[in-house]
Amino acid sequence: MTDPLIRSISDTARWVAVYRARETERPDAVFRDPYARALAGERGEQIARALPMAERAEWSFIARTYAFDRFLAKEIAAGADLVVNLAAGLDARPYRMELPPSLRWVEVDLPEILEYKESVLAGATPACALERVPLDLSNHDARRGLFRDLGKRSTRAIVITEGLLIYLMADEVGALAQDLLGPPSFDRWIVDITSPGLLAMLNEQMGELVRQAGAPYLFAPPEGPAFFDRYGWQVLSVRSLLKTAASLKRLPVFLRLVSMLPETTPAGSRPWAGVCLLGRQA
Repeated sequence: MTDPLIRSISDTARWVAVYRARETERPDAVFRDPYARALAGERGEQIARALPMAERAEWSFIARTYAFDRFLAKEIAAGADLVVNLAAGLDARPYRMELPPSLRWVEVDLPEILEYKESVLAGATPACALERVPLDLSNHDARRGLFRDLGKRSTRAIVITEGLLIYLMADEVGALAQDLLGPPSFDRWIVDITSPGLLAMLNEQMGELVRQAGAPYLFAPPEGPAFFDRYGWQVLSVRSLLKTAASLKRLPVFLRLVSMLPETTPAGSRPWAGVCLLGRQA
């Protein structure tokens, strides 16, 4: 490969789609994404093959996808009428999950990745009403305007930010959290976070690659999920990726004993990652 291995943040979406494709092809798959292989493309395969350190962590991407799926399914069953997927990347949930046709799903991301995704999925039909909004989320005024508009057309919305926050500074995450409180109908927010210990490990193993792509790993709050309390969001539930992967029988042998140990958050210097369901504070 003559180009940098990871040319932009969009390449990470192709790479992660490879792991969803591999899980789908297992006879005991915990989820199925029949579009992942096409979305990943050859570029995704090249990146995955060239990153042996990431290959060893494939279990964490499977656990993260599964945890987001479970939280989403529960909230949709409880009456959510809108899902807002920020930095949606190559996520195919509107096509692969069982969803009520009345549900509205809005994907927000940069124009290039949405155009690529739309071309790959041109022949597929989503299970619900799907809208794509090309937008740079770093444009605060534009995103607030979008949130206001979506909030007016919803009674109970879920926001998801899978794989996004790690690329933001803490103050940027806080600003996003406050913007999401603007529309009263934005009731739930599903996020994934890492500990400072895991962030240090990721930066040691892959930091230079993502920095070259202009997307360094940044966010790992020392206080863990409690970070969101000061911005008006309360933690309703947390799923550890390690524990989730263990329950799914996806952990490599060397981590199985570790998974039996009790976990506490914040994890601090210990490597830890999880998916959190947040709700608006009363």
